[in-house]
Amino acid sequence: MDLGLTGRTVVVTGASSGVGLATTKMLLAEGANVAACARDADRLKAALDGLPVHIGACDVLDEAAVHEFVARAAEVFGGIDGVVNNAGRSLMARLSETADRQWRDELELKIFSVLNVIRAAQPWLRASDAASVVNINAILARQPEARLAATSAARAALLNLTKTLAGELAADGIRVNSVCLGLIDTGQWRRRYEQSGSASDFAAWSAELAADRGIPLGRLGTADEVAFPIASLLSPRASYITGSAVDVGGGIARYL
Repeated sequence: MDLGLTGRTVVVTGASSGVGLATTKMLLAEGANVAACARDADRLKAALDGLPVHIGACDVLDEAAVHEFVARAAEVFGGIDGVVNNAGRSLMARLSETADRQWRDELELKIFSVLNVIRAAQPWLRASDAASVVNINAILARQPEARLAATSAARAALLNLTKTLAGELAADGIRVNSVCLGLIDTGQWRRRYEQSGSASDFAAWSAELAADRGIPLGRLGTADEVAFPIASLLSPRASYITGSAVDVGGGIARYL
């Protein structure tokens, strides 16, 4: 199916690895123009080497840097039609293990990494005939995990914010949706495996993890399996979908 993304321009944050990198590659394969950013310029360049993509080092919490990157992308491609807010991380810590500064950092990252980019892109999104924003979130937003106390709360705040943005920006023709992830095989889980000291290989370790977390499909997801719903929500074919949340978690969600 042609998603209708040929020639359209999408900004992707956190594009140097995992879901951001997979999404960037899928959008390029669909004929889209991509402006990709990440904090580590060298890592970003290495990940996207040889691909026809506009790249820039950018900390999404630096409002001035975000505006500069987005404005440059709009200048290069003649506008912006979509945004994928993917930059972020998880804090593996229980309530009793989380310092006040960590609570503030988690909330700031989850909220302002999204607001800064949307505010910067908004003038060009308004001018697009198929503007779409996809905020990458987690099933934790509705199903808290005790081992990720602050991250769960911050994710819930982002889910609420995304719904508000969908309502506020609808009059400007800008759709805003969430893609909520379960356990996805990205760099974070690889690092946790390496730090675990497990004698098992990653496949066995991740299968045990999936069983422990009660994932019905019995495995972690892949970045490509996340990239497809993201690209679909960016497509003009999804023009009547806004304020929605799509779960990509192998059935781990237990809420109705």
